[in-house]
Amino acid sequence: MIATIQQENDTYSARYERHFPHSIEEVWSMLTDNEKLQQWFTELRIVDLRKGGLIKFDMQDGTFIDMQILDYEPLKVLAFEWDKDIARFELSPLAEGCQLTFIETITSITEHTARDLAGWHVCLDVIEAILDDRPIARNDEWEVWYVKYKELLEKLVK
Repeated sequence: MIATIQQENDTYSARYERHFPHSIEEVWSMLTDNEKLQQWFTELRIVDLRKGGLIKFDMQDGTFIDMQILDYEPLKVLAFEWDKDIARFELSPLAEGCQLTFIETITSITEHTARDLAGWHVCLDVIEAILDDRPIARNDEWEVWYVKYKELLEKLVK
């Protein structure tokens, strides 16, 4: 399902909601265990998992960007810097599994925003596919979602 995007004062909020028929522990490990994290976001590596801790983004050119963990509650919340924005994962229990809510707080809409939104969308799809033990075509999916998010943002910022 496509994210909902809303303007909130001077920022924007992109909200994705996914229901997984998997335990909070299983989904949490996809977000916080580096071995599992590498399966869906190869550039991210958690260095210090705590509020005020550190995540590194591998620029794939020998350099890394440090991103501070802004909020952390085990099995519930992981939020970190995402350039000038904030990436926030929240988990809550459901009768059968859990809900993952991902919110990107966006300081300004740029040429790169639709790429990020499509990327996060596909990342969540990949997490689901990994947990369900099924394959997914990442590149093809990304292109489809990129077009949809670009159209959504064009309508939003008219």
